Amino acid sequence: MDFGLVLQTDPPGSRTVGLMRRAERQGFRYGWTFDSAVLWQEPFVIHSRVLENTERLIVGPMVTNPGTRSWEVTASTFATMNEMYGNRTVCGLGRGDSAMRVAGRKPNTLARVSEAMSAIRDLAEGREAVVDGTPLKLPWVRDGKLPVWMAAYGPKALAMAGREADGFILQLADPYLTESMVKAVRVAAAQAGRDPDDVTVCVAAPAYVGDDIQHAREQCRWFGGMVGNHVADLVARYGEDSDLVPAALTSYIKARQGYDYTHHGRAGNPDTEFVPDEVVDRFCLLGPAEAHIEKLRTLRDLGVDQFAVYAMHDATESVIDAYGRDIIPALNG
Repeated sequence: MDFGLVLQTDPPGSRTVGLMRRAERQGFRYGWTFDSAVLWQEPFVIHSRVLENTERLIVGPMVTNPGTRSWEVTASTFATMNEMYGNRTVCGLGRGDSAMRVAGRKPNTLARVSEAMSAIRDLAEGREAVVDGTPLKLPWVRDGKLPVWMAAYGPKALAMAGREADGFILQLADPYLTESMVKAVRVAAAQAGRDPDDVTVCVAAPAYVGDDIQHAREQCRWFGGMVGNHVADLVARYGEDSDLVPAALTSYIKARQGYDYTHHGRAGNPDTEFVPDEVVDRFCLLGPAEAHIEKLRTLRDLGVDQFAVYAMHDATESVIDAYGRDIIPALNG
């Protein structure tokens, strides 16, 4: 099982670089960051510095979207980093939650994500793609490689990830939901004539190592609110009692009253008080190292290839070190 570290690009950017270096030393293989231009520093500038200061780490956004940047700019950025550092990037792609809404725009449609996924991959790998009706090609790209992984929750998005994406990003660590969503992605891949095992599965969620469960819950409760933004979109589309979206995902947002992106992804977010302890426990990894190992083995058995640690809490360094010392060796020893 691979492991990744997910960070927001809060200033100073040098701290993000340092934490990614620390993660690589502790056995993490992937370094991910948020991508929301108004809320945080520009991630691709920091990605370049991370690549320069690491040897093997694969770096990318979790996630970028088709609306913030033109697709040829996104592809050229990835292709430039790959030329400089040797094909060590991955493009996480989604509809755009905070990045679009904070700027007063709606998240992208799935059709737009689909078009962008193909165009960005083709351009970054040196092939021609049509962008807004114009055929384009980056003539300087040589031997470029850019896997594009798609974040998804709802049935249409899951099916699209299975048909088109190189990887599937699921932002929660609930085994029940993971099993059903991974199955949906794999069924769609098979129906599209693909080998389902060719779709890499990445589960991303907060992890907090320690015996004080209630403190860990308070440090990670923000995650239920972040996921709740996407769940609210699903409820608006499919309804509260739809057979297409499991109640295990949607029922907890009934008490949700709104969301201020000023506190997005941060411990102590006042807009996530509606998230019950039970959801925090299901969606996150909390407790001593043994509890993390047990849950990660369950996720691995369900087909998860990578666990990416959201480390936005008061124990970032100690969690990175605990994973490197106790948890990664137990999963890969």
